[in-house]
Amino acid sequence: MERAARREYHGEFKVAGGKLVVADLGVADGRFSGVSINGDFFLEPDEALDDINAALEGLPIGTPHGELATAVRQRLRPDAEMFGFSPEAVATAVRRAVGMASSWADHQWEIIGPTPLPTAMHVAMDEVLTREVGAGRRNPTLRFWEWESPSVVIGSFQSMRNEVDSDAVRRHGVSVVRRISGGGAMFMEHGNAITYSLYVPQSLVDGLSFADSYPFLDDWVMEGLRKLGITAWYQPLNDIATDVGKIGGAAQKRLGNGGMLHHVTMSYDIDADKMLEVLRIGREKLSDKGIRSAKKRVDPLRRQTGLPREEIVRVLSDTFRERYQAVDGTLHPAEVSAAQVLVEEKFGTADWLYRVP
Repeated sequence: MERAARREYHGEFKVAGGKLVVADLGVADGRFSGVSINGDFFLEPDEALDDINAALEGLPIGTPHGELATAVRQRLRPDAEMFGFSPEAVATAVRRAVGMASSWADHQWEIIGPTPLPTAMHVAMDEVLTREVGAGRRNPTLRFWEWESPSVVIGSFQSMRNEVDSDAVRRHGVSVVRRISGGGAMFMEHGNAITYSLYVPQSLVDGLSFADSYPFLDDWVMEGLRKLGITAWYQPLNDIATDVGKIGGAAQKRLGNGGMLHHVTMSYDIDADKMLEVLRIGREKLSDKGIRSAKKRVDPLRRQTGLPREEIVRVLSDTFRERYQAVDGTLHPAEVSAAQVLVEEKFGTADWLYRVP
């Protein structure tokens, strides 16, 4: 029986704060062949490189990231030392070589600027665009939100009665919607927050833990904030903080078709008193934050920068555009229609809103 032709592949992965790992390999009959891992890393002893290559040789092309890393780790001799890279980095380079993992540079990115929508349409649009990216019908996209009315967006698994004060919601004319991602409640009024959504293929975070994927997907935001004079970092799992307090939080959802939603809300000029009337933020929520008051926990970007909200959005958008060569995008009519249907059938219904009473 004639064997299938051998195809050659090349993949690269730069470890954050570390070295470049390169995978050159072939694939024959669906298995890795002639594997050569190389790069500017350090490895002792020299013979350990043969162990790494041998560990990968003959494995199926679709071997999951974790299994590749485990194979490398188990094959390495006991005295081997890896400097500037890891078995996980090797696995990422290999999966990038065969198209199972991707980098930012592998995609054409689009940016959709702030567009006012009803809040239920925003959360519906998140589901629609995530599915479109997962299905390959839309390029990976960054979308900034804008609001038509005061709103609370609760996490997919939060309880309505435990998170929201229904009397205060009615008194202040606040709408409440539930999103598809987990995490905590977001209180938003026109001009008081900066919210964006990233719609990406899961191949972009292949091999990363959930915890590591948050700072990875928002590294461009940290760069943009530095341009504004703010040093920020991720406080596990999903808070964005500075030395004077929290400025934002993130949430994610991974869909079965390979699409992934990552979105962030950062406080610009929040009315903390109104927020505390509308949201029920108890002591247990704050128990590991080292503070007693939710009001003291949030430090808005307006106070820290002194800049208009629109200028902050511009700097963040320009940072993303320059870093990833992004182009302007727009919401397609079919996507808007699909989101409107989702509002009618899901996000605008009491069944969805009160699915966790």
